[in-house]
Amino acid sequence: MLNTVTDSFADAATDGLTNTDLAIELEAKHTARNYAPLPVVAHSATGAWITDVDGRRYLDCLAAYSAVNFGHRNPTITAAAHAQLDIMTLASRAFHSDRLGPFNEALSRLAGKDMVLPMNSGAEAVESGIKVARKWGAEVKGVPAGLANIVVAENNFHGRTISIVSFSSDPVARDGFGPYTPGFRAVPFGDADAVAATIDENTVAVLLEPIQGEAGIIMPPEDFLPRVRRICTDHNVLMIADEIQSGLARTGYTFACEHWGVVPDVYLLGKALGGAVVPLSAVVADADVLGVLNPGEHGSTFGGNPLATAIGTTVVEMLATGEFQSRSKELGARLHERLRALIGRGVLAVRGLGLWAGVDVDPALGTGKQLSLALADRGILVKDTHGSTLRFAPPIVITAEEIDWAVDQLAEALAHDLPR
Repeated sequence: MLNTVTDSFADAATDGLTNTDLAIELEAKHTARNYAPLPVVAHSATGAWITDVDGRRYLDCLAAYSAVNFGHRNPTITAAAHAQLDIMTLASRAFHSDRLGPFNEALSRLAGKDMVLPMNSGAEAVESGIKVARKWGAEVKGVPAGLANIVVAENNFHGRTISIVSFSSDPVARDGFGPYTPGFRAVPFGDADAVAATIDENTVAVLLEPIQGEAGIIMPPEDFLPRVRRICTDHNVLMIADEIQSGLARTGYTFACEHWGVVPDVYLLGKALGGAVVPLSAVVADADVLGVLNPGEHGSTFGGNPLATAIGTTVVEMLATGEFQSRSKELGARLHERLRALIGRGVLAVRGLGLWAGVDVDPALGTGKQLSLALADRGILVKDTHGSTLRFAPPIVITAEEIDWAVDQLAEALAHDLPR
């Protein structure tokens, strides 16, 4: 089949089609339409750059929603993957693995916690965190069966499973997928008073993104997370930080919560943890939280597999040096300075932390999707969200010169490329 597709690409020119045209046509014919991607067909990648099937190069300023923090095909990570591929890839948790213990120990140390529950996708980590919080509520806090509730934030994004969309305020993610899972109470993001007022004797957790990514890189008030930490402590409620996008050096810190000096009870991690090679996620907490799980109560055939944990251990070792956190902080300052210089020149506001920025474009100029398409034509890959907002989250291996070029292209696109 691979040769057939390759041959079709080679023959595409005779039909007046580019390789990109043919690949998009084939994908559209056989793929569920749960995404609306830009018309770029990635073929290869290295560092901060992606090359398409027609040989054109693009600067990746999305990094697969922070999954490619360490760059495409990072040589240290791919070396670890190649080495493990020659030994073992999967045993299942029916047996022990010599890679699982070292990974869990290293990640526990990095997070300052006792234990790790390894999973695969970020949504799995969130679902697992919800289950753990409910079990903790029943066994430790003494919440009666079926009465546990979890406080969440409006405009959150934690994934798209049934339980998660049950407490989403995004109609695109939620509408048509009922009936919904009960037990969640939503409050405005950044409103600590609302969090406190919503907690009752049956509340087991407050689940938050430290910075709301999908909502447009929304920063909370400076006192919000510290106040939530105190509220959770005072009410014997778990504080769960979804650091799947914001964690692992994206914001200039190992965890975004560190910016506010906050340590949650539970970290939810994913995306960059797999080094842009395999899916790997984790729930990280102390033994008095994760210790409530017993054999058979939760599991995953692929969770914590030898290939993923060999890669994950390498990722944690790289983070332990602090190099990527420093790069993100320093280069992020440059990115934000250059982007803020565009305010009044088609940009209304810039938000974020580290190498993570939400850019609100004047809607009178066009939508975020139109600007994303214009930037793709200029060799810059970004992604819009919620109308006229763009997200910038390049791999942390990006250079200062590449940042400058990307912002220069944004300025040119704002000035010349959008419909008037």
